[in-house]
Amino acid sequence: MSTPSASAAPHRLWVTDLLLLLMAAIWGVNFSVVKFGLRYMEPLAFNAVRVVLAGVTLLLIARLMRLPLPPRRQLWGLLALGVLGHGVYQVLFVEGMAHTRAGNASLVMAGTPVLIAVLGRLRGVERLRARAYAGIALSIVGIGAVMSGTAVTRPGDASLFGDLLILASSASWATYTVLLKPYTHDVDGVQVSALTLIGGALPLAVVSTPSILRTDWVALPAPAWGAILYGALFALVIAYLIWYRGIRLLGPTRTSMFSNLQPIIAVLFAWAALGEVPTFAQGLGAAAVLTGLLLTRS
Repeated sequence: MSTPSASAAPHRLWVTDLLLLLMAAIWGVNFSVVKFGLRYMEPLAFNAVRVVLAGVTLLLIARLMRLPLPPRRQLWGLLALGVLGHGVYQVLFVEGMAHTRAGNASLVMAGTPVLIAVLGRLRGVERLRARAYAGIALSIVGIGAVMSGTAVTRPGDASLFGDLLILASSASWATYTVLLKPYTHDVDGVQVSALTLIGGALPLAVVSTPSILRTDWVALPAPAWGAILYGALFALVIAYLIWYRGIRLLGPTRTSMFSNLQPIIAVLFAWAALGEVPTFAQGLGAAAVLTGLLLTRS
């Protein structure tokens, strides 16, 4: 395999940065799309259908590209990691969201880059300087400021149990991301996405079977199906392909920092679509997140 030239490597990294910004935008908008879709169906049913649809789509893409399956050991490894990163994670996250506020969940999830950095350091796949750790800390502070300016929810709709479920989902995603890094160097990103999604879709479908059976799929309106398609094709297929490219070229920690832009994008999208004017605290938080991202990437 030829080595990229010195001029090509920086170009690829900047292209990856731009793609990761697109990924953050897709996931930021996806929050509102999912909330809309859950008006028509139960959370587990919604998640199971979109994960299965995304996995099948990626398998079809891999077949059209005539990508060979990885060796058996890597194949089973990716399927097993999918159980953690797309099965366990999705169940914990959705159930956590059902028992706590969206703001609480976002604040807890903001700690994911810290977990990834610690796990990556322990496994020897990350070598971070003090500036990177400062960037991580600053971004977490920024997320707190951003979420402090969101609309106040009804009292009593948050619980320690829900927050702990979100924390557990964050830990499962962080572990999955770090363990996945070696595979991204040997297996094509489409195959990685397809196999891990299928690995997670199988247990997720089993857990979600009662919710799926209770849902009247024929009666769902077109906007509900639109939410499912966006959540599957954009949030899982396109965004995950970008995520795996980032892990391969930038590493788990630096890639995960882009996910901290999601709350900012979500606030701006709600401003444009719903007329929710951002607060001063949210502006300060956005500046902190962006500064932390630059520190981590530099």
